[in-house]
Amino acid sequence: MDEILNCMHCGFCLPACPTYRQTGRESASPRGRIALMKGVAREQLPIDEEFENNMYLCLGCRACETACPAGVPYGSLLETARGVIEENKKSSQRPSWIRRIVFEKLFPYPKRIKALGTLLWAVQATGLQSLAAKTGLIKIFPRAMAEMQQASGKIASPFERKKRKRVMKAEKEKLFTVGLFTGCVMDILFYETNQATARLLTKAGCDVVFVENQACCGALHVHSGEMDLAVRLAKRNIEAFEQANVDWIVNNAGGCGAALKEYHHWFHGDPDWKERALAFVNKMRDANELLAELPSLTFGKPLPVRITYQDSCHLAHGQGIRNQPRELLKRIPGIEYAEMEQADSCCGSAGIYNLTHFDMSMRILDEKMENVKQTKAQIIATSNPGCLLQMKQGILRAGLQDQMEAVHVMDLLDRAMQSPHE
Repeated sequence: MDEILNCMHCGFCLPACPTYRQTGRESASPRGRIALMKGVAREQLPIDEEFENNMYLCLGCRACETACPAGVPYGSLLETARGVIEENKKSSQRPSWIRRIVFEKLFPYPKRIKALGTLLWAVQATGLQSLAAKTGLIKIFPRAMAEMQQASGKIASPFERKKRKRVMKAEKEKLFTVGLFTGCVMDILFYETNQATARLLTKAGCDVVFVENQACCGALHVHSGEMDLAVRLAKRNIEAFEQANVDWIVNNAGGCGAALKEYHHWFHGDPDWKERALAFVNKMRDANELLAELPSLTFGKPLPVRITYQDSCHLAHGQGIRNQPRELLKRIPGIEYAEMEQADSCCGSAGIYNLTHFDMSMRILDEKMENVKQTKAQIIATSNPGCLLQMKQGILRAGLQDQMEAVHVMDLLDRAMQSPHE
């Protein structure tokens, strides 16, 4: 309650909030949502459908935290509010079957996610995805899924995934041993980005360990009010990386990283696990963060292109990492860097927001693409898989696919590391 009362209703958060900019409604702003939270906390307002809709319309981008002069931890307040909503619903009705499958039956089980990845690869490899798009069969799916599949890249085959070595050795004098947090969906849809991250770290002097028994970070669960499930996943990851005994834990997904760096806040009232979580957090580094601290990479291939950078909300607002990816990009020989206006405003991806709130997500994306166009860039670089998919979709929606591409920072750096003969 004290954190809610810290809000001074000054309004600095309003222009930073994507949903307020789109709607102009007070209830769609951080200040307005906090007022609703106060009403529920004081039992002056019910936990009804209107309250739920207002809490879930928020993208959770945390831009308001950057703008707030009082330091109100809006992200944690939002997670608490959503947790209250879900607990209230569980006492009166069963969770939806989609929610049960996603949060209880799929994400906690890495083998099931890998099996889903194999199925998606098979759909691509057999041409079913292309056939569905050409024949219009894809239209039987919800519009959000139909449009998103156009932006999805090539999925690694199960045969390719099996070739991965458990440890990749440093290519020069070893400085550190790092454990790579591969993520769940990240390691399926963006397997090659994880491989590129590992290659970059080995070139910078690190042994890279693909730690066994790691699981989903729990970010989607905690953002959706499923705190108990999120804590279970956190415990699995803490135990897995304790056993690996690495110097640093590295991830390349801004959304996952923000959750991983906040594990110690998930164990209130459990001092033993909180201490173990804090030790985990103290080892956690974003890939941009660690690579910027390590000896400079030697690039073998100039990239004569114009580049702009789209901040991942949870990397910029959640972790405070802004300069490092820009610095790394600017080290690539041949590039021309163009800063984007409002680069740290949300692109509308926000986890699964672009599926649950497709229309609002696309309105925010289209606004973002206007700023992208102004840069006249040939490449949009970003540091989060959700942002990457969203920007790819934005390029398609803007009809810029022949002029521009969206690339993860790690993939772009890896591209520039290759020798001219490769």
